[in-house]
Amino acid sequence: MYNTKIKRPILVAVIGYMIGIIWGLYLKNISIVFLYIIIIAIYLYKRNQRTKKEKNLKLVSIKRYLRYLKIFFNLKVFLTIIIISIISNTILIFQNKRFEYLYNREGEIYFIAIVVGNKEEKEYKNVYKIKIVNIKNKDNKIYKNKYFLLNTDKNVEIEYGDKILVNGNFEVPEANRNYGGFNYRDYLKSEKLSGIIKSKNIKILDKNNCNIINTLANNINLRIKTNIEEMVPEKYSGIFTGLILGNTDNIEEKIKENFNIANISHVLAISGMHITYIIIGVEIILKNLLGKLKTRVVIIVVLMAYMFITGFSPSIVRASIMGILLIFSKISHRRNDIWTQISLSLLILLIYNPFLITNVGLQLSYLGTIGIIIFNKNIYKFLKNLKIRNRKIKYRINRKIILIVDKIKEMLSVTFSAQLAILPIMLYNFNTLGIYFFITNLLVSVIIGPIIIVGFICVIFSFISITIAKFISNFICLGIQILIQISEISMLPFSKIYLPTPNLPEIIFYYIIIIFVNKIYYSYQKRLPNNTDIRIKNLVALFKYRFNLNKKRNLRIVIITILIIVSLKHIPKDLEINFVDVGQGDSTFIITPKNQTILLDGGGSMMETDFDVGKDTLLPYILDKGYTKIDYMIISHFDQDHVRGIICNY
Repeated sequence: MYNTKIKRPILVAVIGYMIGIIWGLYLKNISIVFLYIIIIAIYLYKRNQRTKKEKNLKLVSIKRYLRYLKIFFNLKVFLTIIIISIISNTILIFQNKRFEYLYNREGEIYFIAIVVGNKEEKEYKNVYKIKIVNIKNKDNKIYKNKYFLLNTDKNVEIEYGDKILVNGNFEVPEANRNYGGFNYRDYLKSEKLSGIIKSKNIKILDKNNCNIINTLANNINLRIKTNIEEMVPEKYSGIFTGLILGNTDNIEEKIKENFNIANISHVLAISGMHITYIIIGVEIILKNLLGKLKTRVVIIVVLMAYMFITGFSPSIVRASIMGILLIFSKISHRRNDIWTQISLSLLILLIYNPFLITNVGLQLSYLGTIGIIIFNKNIYKFLKNLKIRNRKIKYRINRKIILIVDKIKEMLSVTFSAQLAILPIMLYNFNTLGIYFFITNLLVSVIIGPIIIVGFICVIFSFISITIAKFISNFICLGIQILIQISEISMLPFSKIYLPTPNLPEIIFYYIIIIFVNKIYYSYQKRLPNNTDIRIKNLVALFKYRFNLNKKRNLRIVIITILIIVSLKHIPKDLEINFVDVGQGDSTFIITPKNQTILLDGGGSMMETDFDVGKDTLLPYILDKGYTKIDYMIISHFDQDHVRGIICNY
């Protein structure tokens, strides 16, 4: 008899909520699908009741393996997932329809808004985030209470909290122009923004119209940025701001690229490490003064304030909510459950904005954390079992060296665990694989802790005495310089390997394989195996026995299967001609029936711009198509708008 209670109900709820959102984004209405699933489930249940119990042990038995699902998915869990996914699916479809209705009303708009974001300086314009609170045109009520990006001339100056009267033009954000390309419309949805408004005619009606908490948080954020710019040179201030506030806008593009290639860009996002240091720091300072209970309440308030100050990015919210729940569990003397913490933080984010599920930062943050939870123990065990067999060398090694090696193994296990989980998402979004990630992450993990701790101390002192803070900032600059040096490992040969974009079945297959291998290793390493672990061992033994029973035949089957899969790629296909939207100029990507690739022209601008059409448009397009090489390249003529995308530096 299986337990009918729902274990970890919040985890079940977030699974259902995610299914509904994903289905709504890519496959539309989910209700009919679940109706079919329920009908099939009832049919299979009744059929199962009529059949006799299996007597023979079969290696491939879907019926037997499906019984294990009952441990996790009983009737209540199944119905909960269905109901919640239908709710989230309905919410997403409704919100999408509102966006689509809005996108069909491009044109002039006259309104009153409040500025809810600080100025972002671009090359030819200033950009502000605004919330429309009143509409002057009665026909445009659909815009009310929605957030937009406001583009203004460089000479227009408005501030956070200003109430403004705007006469401008609403512009629909661009969808992806090419196959697999960047979808600016979806990006704005994930930021809870409805579109772009361009205006030159802006009148300030009033000041300080945001609530006190948001205004205070914004003022502190601006003060920290100003203090950092005053304390450290411009070269380091952007990275320092990223380490403390998670804001990477002022970091040089070259440094950002080096951090990405070296797989250390995660240090510029607020993570659990930042929250841990905040908790420990507040406890050390206040524990003896206020006692445990009051100190823990203060920690919760500090973490909530930190979310406001840093702008509620997904990684900050995840880490902060998990920290707050950890403190709550200590206050209420309840067992801390990591899966409930992750689920609750994710559920809060997705209820606030369902489109956040497409945010790459959110995906990397949560998958990295889940990877550490699932794989870290087994990878650490595996690394710990790798010992020196040579006795002469073994006895010469100092005990301190052994402890250092163990610490290195611990750091590597965390890095490998996170990288295993995020690898498909990295390939899907960036198409690059950095082979030096274990070196860079090992070096970074040694110095990043002290940098962040000293960074927080420096920021606190900057509110008291800028002179003392400047002295402390010298140590920060040294640490940041080391980080930059580590990131330059990206310049080594083969540091950036381009790979084609994986498709959904490949991603799913990858996760199934690594989870399956992890479970098998766990079952074999467990000292006191339960019935499930014993069954897994028996199934592995049975598979080996069946395979070895007719080894030659099975090897032939495996080889023939591999040959068939490889030969499928060389079967003649239809000629495919793709006209790539490269902005100015022309570019055509041709795939021949024999799977050879031809690139005809590469687009480009006649004017000097920072946008690299080859790197930012053409290369991602070819990788999204599943190709990493071009067999033939043809240039029709050597005008810049036909050749610049080809001769660019990748």
